[in-house]
Amino acid sequence: MAAYVIAEIEITDPEAYKAYTQAVPATIAAYGGRFIVRGGAAEVLEGEWPAQRRVILEFPSVDAARAWWDSPEYEGPKAQRKAASKGRLILLEGFDG
Repeated sequence: MAAYVIAEIEITDPEAYKAYTQAVPATIAAYGGRFIVRGGAAEVLEGEWPAQRRVILEFPSVDAARAWWDSPEYEGPKAQRKAASKGRLILLEGFDG
């Protein structure tokens, strides 16, 4: 069953964050993941949503997503992201219906 990593990111250092965005795609692909949403325009339909960057990743399973998150390949890019931004990330199990 697919799993999703959803991130809300406030970029604090745009130049350093740009380096992260160049390094991270290969780490995601190595674990079978892909981008579903990577920034882009957002339209608020209801409630209050802060103006932040949003990213949604899809992985083949929760185990694959966790393996990516804890991987040596993502260790360096993760440190880059944390140094260049503030964020919230969540891992969600998909629905198999």
